Amino acid sequence: MQLEAYDPEDFYDELFLAKGQPRSHSASLIKWMQNLGIEQLQQHQQTAQIALFKLGVTFNVYSDARGVERIFPFDIIPRIISAQEWQKLERGLKQRIAALNLFLGDIYGEQQILKDGKIPAEVIYSAPGFLKPCLGIKPPTGVWCHITGTDLVRDRDGQWYVLEDNLRVPSGVSYVLENRRVMKSTFPDIFQTMLVKPIDDYPSHLLESLLNLAPPYLPNPTVVVLTPGIYNSAYYEHSFLAQQMGVELVEGRDLVVVDGYLQMRTTKGLHRVDVVYRRVDDDFLDPVVFRPDSLLGVPGLMEVYQQGRVALANAPGTGVADDKVVYAYVPEMIRYYLGEEPILSNVPTYLCWQEKDRDYVLKNLDSLVVKSANESGGYGMLVGSTATEAECQQFAQRILANPRNYIAQPILSLSRVPTLIDDRIEGRHVDLRPYIIHRGEEIYVHPGGLTRVALKKGSLVVNSSQGGGSKDTWVLTSEAATSKPTNNQSQS
Repeated sequence: MQLEAYDPEDFYDELFLAKGQPRSHSASLIKWMQNLGIEQLQQHQQTAQIALFKLGVTFNVYSDARGVERIFPFDIIPRIISAQEWQKLERGLKQRIAALNLFLGDIYGEQQILKDGKIPAEVIYSAPGFLKPCLGIKPPTGVWCHITGTDLVRDRDGQWYVLEDNLRVPSGVSYVLENRRVMKSTFPDIFQTMLVKPIDDYPSHLLESLLNLAPPYLPNPTVVVLTPGIYNSAYYEHSFLAQQMGVELVEGRDLVVVDGYLQMRTTKGLHRVDVVYRRVDDDFLDPVVFRPDSLLGVPGLMEVYQQGRVALANAPGTGVADDKVVYAYVPEMIRYYLGEEPILSNVPTYLCWQEKDRDYVLKNLDSLVVKSANESGGYGMLVGSTATEAECQQFAQRILANPRNYIAQPILSLSRVPTLIDDRIEGRHVDLRPYIIHRGEEIYVHPGGLTRVALKKGSLVVNSSQGGGSKDTWVLTSEAATSKPTNNQSQS
């Protein structure tokens, strides 16, 4: 089988240390797959993809004028993270989310970090995600970012970096859960051999966090998932999570503010809603406060929220922390609020609003990744090494016209994982999006996360909207780490 001769080349590979030499934590999986054979692996790949299709695991692409649902491509070869490595990632993510939550409470409150000059005030005030109607709001339990998806990458040297934070309406966890369900049904034995941490309790953790936001005097609070509707790219996930938590999936037209409370229309009349897990962007939540043309939100919702009569997760206003310019200041937030050094590093970032950084970026576009501060999904981005001269010139003009809207970063040599491509196994670049739930006293990091893979050879863009797929992410237990023979050369 090709895995015997698989060559990671000069990239950091998540499963292999060198050609034909698995890392210690992946040796059992590699041996098992070699015994399986390429043809049988292909059959399992097809079976898994059919299973996901039957489950309806799809997404919509906004740029597709036809609005066609697409199957999220899935690769059968998993990514593995050792127990020791996961412990460090878990600590770093908890630290980062704690600081970001304190930052959000501060900038919508006393704004002490701005007064102390740790972040330029103009950076915050010019951010589209900074919402003045949220000033003075104190969300239940003091938590702003209840659910976060933090994107991580690993460079050629094996070091982890935070690529970006997603605090508004992070998506993708349904793919994590469904990928695992399919993998367990396809390869039940290997999970026991490898001692992989289970992940199927995410919906219960999410529901517990949401129920924690309701006033303690309510014996049976009502939780709903608010979706923009069937044409949203993540509608499958909205319906999946509502079903898994056993709560109602609603659209804005299903809700109304009556007698000072948020109410849900039902066949038996109006029913009070206490907690909303909203998958609708801030701008569309309430046409009275934000966009008046929004048909997705609920008129009067923000007033009820400000009065403490309904809880919203995530809290409105968290999008300011998604801004890629604000991202550059997160290490300073950690030092300022927690008095600690960051456990996880940011990718080095050039801020185009600063003249020195801007000059450097404009002179080195061919060796940088340039990103728009508030776009996602792989849009509004230039990868200089693969861009044409015309595309570089176009981005240069965009930067000059609106420097606040752009950052630039060095092109990282993202780590790779062996991936089944037709009848071959080849290395493909990956990132990782773990999901973090903040529930007041506790921050919970779900084991693993969504490994996105760039299926196009050589591509660094892993987004599903740009042709990427996903892999199952296996976090090993400490027992698995100690039960396998150690290879001093293969520590990751």
